[in-house]
Amino acid sequence: MIDFLVDKMEACGDDLALATPEETFTYGALLARVHDWRSRLSALPAGRVISIEGDYGPESIAVFLAAIWSGHVAVTLSPDSRAHHASCLDVAAAEYRVRLDGDSVANPSLEATGRTADHELYRALRRDRHSGLVLFSSGSTGQPKAALHDLERLLAKYQVPRQRMRTLVFLLLDHIGGVNTLFYTLANGGAIVLPRDRSPAAVCEAISTHRVELLPTSPTFLNLLLLSGEGGRRDMSSLKLITYGTEPMPPTTLEQACRAFPNARFLQTYGLTELGIMRSQSRDSSSLWVRLGGEDFEWKAVDGRLWIRAKSAMLGYLNAPSPFDAEGFFDTGDLIDVDGEWIRFLGRKSDIINVGGQKVHPSEVESVLLQLDNVADVVVRGEAHALTGQIVVATVRLAAPESPAEFKIRMRRFLGERLATYKIPARVQFTDDAVHSARFKRDRRSDAVSI
Repeated sequence: MIDFLVDKMEACGDDLALATPEETFTYGALLARVHDWRSRLSALPAGRVISIEGDYGPESIAVFLAAIWSGHVAVTLSPDSRAHHASCLDVAAAEYRVRLDGDSVANPSLEATGRTADHELYRALRRDRHSGLVLFSSGSTGQPKAALHDLERLLAKYQVPRQRMRTLVFLLLDHIGGVNTLFYTLANGGAIVLPRDRSPAAVCEAISTHRVELLPTSPTFLNLLLLSGEGGRRDMSSLKLITYGTEPMPPTTLEQACRAFPNARFLQTYGLTELGIMRSQSRDSSSLWVRLGGEDFEWKAVDGRLWIRAKSAMLGYLNAPSPFDAEGFFDTGDLIDVDGEWIRFLGRKSDIINVGGQKVHPSEVESVLLQLDNVADVVVRGEAHALTGQIVVATVRLAAPESPAEFKIRMRRFLGERLATYKIPARVQFTDDAVHSARFKRDRRSDAVSI
């Protein structure tokens, strides 16, 4: 299945394939690295499980493409999750490791681990002679789940030609969004642009320097970008499309982003580790209503929750029972409003706060709090309470120093005019740290931020 991707890379030859802060690579140069790694992997029988540990870059891309071209199973692990690498390697039963971080970057080697990958899902892949991909869920509750994809399924949709664009990489290769960026860009002869880091300044610098046309990101990062003012200090006129996903978009953030980047179209995207990335269409740039689908996806609403059936769905989890129902639908856990063929995301079922029987969506409270002066960022979660079952707790990062007592008075007066009383945070915490995860998604775990 990957042959069509290799053919496209060969046809693009001298075109720009990858731009890093230090150097650029043509398709020919990148493909030469892929061939080199494929030669190094040729001694292994097909179907081996190989971990690729490192940041997004020419070497990790080359190893990844060589591994799946050779019929192996790739386990992609980024530096952001280094603390969990040992457990991930055990769950995936990685038989070989390629480490591209630390001292091994200059001379990466292929190391045997002594493990044997004999899971029934691996055996099924080997019988079909298909390559595979293991991605881990974010693990916000409990142990991360290891999703195994058949790359014949996952790659199928990329054979349909789409728009050729210069795209900034935001999510890494251990995330379905980062994998989607790689496959989409290479399949259409575009260019991948890597920022120095994922700070607003570095992202805007990369956009300006390399004339990036597509920025895939998250609502949390867009909020940070707007607060930083970096977009106004750089030439961002090349941007044609800004896509966002991974969490509900606060209306205020979307409104401000549309004003800040008037020449760019905004598109809400949707995907899951277990299903891949769906095609989507926003009603318009300023709308939170989105239409999902395409020939490979179906969806339905059951009791206000989104269920999806996808041809690109994973084979299953390596460390958990199958989550699919008898008809092949997957319960996403996302709560939605429905208006005909359009849907609007309300938040995760698991994030809902129950205050004395009244349901509170954290994203609604966050959206209003972000309108309050001096709030740089905020995350809202539920906390157990003896009388009401739960209370609403807000962790706030202020833009400038302010007396906590004065802020709480202002906050309650402001929210009292806009929200029902039970939705107003009963407890407020303050932090100087980020209130989001390494993937720029609001982290609602009680131990996720330092106060």
